Amino acid sequence: MAIPKVTGVVTTLDCIFCKIASGEVSTSPVFENDNFIAFYDLAPAAPVHVIVITKSHFTNLMELEDASLAGEALIAVQEVAKITGVDRSGFRTVINTLDDGGQTIHHLHLHVLGGRFMSWPPG
Repeated sequence: MAIPKVTGVVTTLDCIFCKIASGEVSTSPVFENDNFIAFYDLAPAAPVHVIVITKSHFTNLMELEDASLAGEALIAVQEVAKITGVDRSGFRTVINTLDDGGQTIHHLHLHVLGGRFMSWPPG
């Protein structure tokens, strides 16, 4: 099996999500705990579009080997859904991984999309 090509990889010093997690770049958090911070996407694809990032740098989902942290990510998504009010109407959680998966920022993050009906297939 060939190793997937990852383009646009940046160091943690250049990573915009690392800068947000460290407080170097300010944002208005929707949710925050010791391991995650969530904020509204600047280019929303739905009425509710929140990005949940890990405070530690993982380039993508394939680097996350900590089952506890993976579980915490899903709990963070639940909290974001409750805070934004889409917990009862429904929402979609997306983790884009590598180029063919549509990942454009190479720092593990989860999208929480809601506030409208989500069609299938996603595209």
